Amino acid sequence: MRIRILLGFLILGWTRIAGQQLYFPPLFSETWETLPPSTLGWCDERIDSLYDLLEDNNTKAFIILKDGKIVLEKYFGTFQRDSIWYWASAGKSLTSCLVGIAKQEGLLELTDPTSQYLGDGWTACTPEQEAAITIWNQITMTTGLDDYVEENHCTLDTCLIYKADPGTRWAYHNAPYTLLDGVIAAATGQSINTYFNQKIRNQTGITGLFIPIDYNNVFFSTPRSMARFGLWMLARGQWNGTQVMTDTAYITQMTSTSQDLNKAYGYLWWLNGKESYMLPTLQFVFPGSLMPHAPDDMFSALGKNGQYINVVPSQNMVVIRMGNAPDGNEVPVTLNDEIWAYIQNLDCGTTATDDAQSSRDQLHVYPNPAAVDFTVNLPGETFDVHIYDLHGREVYNKTACFDHTQVPQLPASGIYILSVVSGQNLRVVKVISQL
Repeated sequence: MRIRILLGFLILGWTRIAGQQLYFPPLFSETWETLPPSTLGWCDERIDSLYDLLEDNNTKAFIILKDGKIVLEKYFGTFQRDSIWYWASAGKSLTSCLVGIAKQEGLLELTDPTSQYLGDGWTACTPEQEAAITIWNQITMTTGLDDYVEENHCTLDTCLIYKADPGTRWAYHNAPYTLLDGVIAAATGQSINTYFNQKIRNQTGITGLFIPIDYNNVFFSTPRSMARFGLWMLARGQWNGTQVMTDTAYITQMTSTSQDLNKAYGYLWWLNGKESYMLPTLQFVFPGSLMPHAPDDMFSALGKNGQYINVVPSQNMVVIRMGNAPDGNEVPVTLNDEIWAYIQNLDCGTTATDDAQSSRDQLHVYPNPAAVDFTVNLPGETFDVHIYDLHGREVYNKTACFDHTQVPQLPASGIYILSVVSGQNLRVVKVISQL
């Protein structure tokens, strides 16, 4: 008995000490403690190189937190600390937290049919097909609804068409996700903004607003509010000693592999360090880690044009990036991986690797769009080329290329995904064939 009591005290003491390792800025205040980069052994010239990378890639705001304190904070152009910007799909992870809070309050269960909250006929499926879709399917992107419809953001019933049984197909489909707003409103009796304000903003100081844009409901806030959200997640749902998200089992599930189809996806969070991953628009499983240069335990909220909230528990670190990105992909993981290549080389005690210095993605694919063939150029590297159509079918591959190679005319006009593998690095580019 004494051993059990002593063990209990030790566990409680460790929890308190671990909690004290994180600094939390005051609620609704611009006061935020800082930590000089030199205390982490980071070199000024390498920080400058990181800033150059960020500026060259249309970044507006960048923040790194260590132990909750600001180590780096940089704004570009006319963008300022209090400027407002959209989260795009990074807001999905915030919605996941709201679902978790509604669950901990007993207002919903993940196994509940979505039609219990949206009513019958919210899709164009048969009643039996529709009734099989649950909240869990919505937060794991496994509703089975067809994401290849003309407008996969469309939330009208006529756009929500059966493709596969729920849970048997993973697809990054915006419309079923957006309808979680209606689920939350029906379950709580409050709008998503009101519920967010009462359950998250007031306890953490994370400010912002969901704004309807076309079919989407997009969250807008400041970079520091985005950083607060990352810090809150780093602390596993607690803020300065107050456990805001009390359902810790849900937090663990939210940031762990949620299904076997896409191992790099939790409950609307992206997961690094898994054995394989899938990407939006593709029914193809890529081998390896989502972002090889980033820590394996990192989980991320990722949005179009490079809205990033990266949480790294092993390093007590949060990395935030707002802005635009050259590729415009729904989930632009390549730029995030490039940024991490630079972060991993900030330490003055390490030798700057060619990997970091060359990671500014010297991959060139031209012409793009292409009418006949196009060139893939990766100077000084040996690489393999794989090309997939939007159904994930491989239509072309070529191995052991060096420096550059010609890709012949593709089978038909349309969008394809080009994958270039060089050593442990993977680059993914959208290419367009115009026959």
